[in-house]
Amino acid sequence: MNTELIEKVEKALNSIRPYLEADGGNVKVVELTEDMVLKLELTGTCSSCPMSSMTLKAGVEEAIKRDIPQIVKVEAINVAVA
Repeated sequence: MNTELIEKVEKALNSIRPYLEADGGNVKVVELTEDMVLKLELTGTCSSCPMSSMTLKAGVEEAIKRDIPQIVKVEAINVAVA
C-alpha cells in the first residue's frame, strides 16, 4: 500500500470523522488498490444505517477526492449500495 497516500486519506477522513462519530459511526481504511480504488469499512452505526451509501458518496468520497484527486473510486466493503 502506498503509505504516503494512505496518510493523506486518513487526514481527509479525519476532517469528516466528527460527523460520523456524532452519529455513533466511523470509517477505516481497508485497502488502496493499484488502480487507485479506495476500499473502506464503515463501522458502528454507519455499517447498518440505510443512509450509509449516501454518506459514503456525498461525504466520504467527496472529502477524499477533493484532497487526493488520483483516487478514482471509493467503495465500502460492507455496505449495500442502493
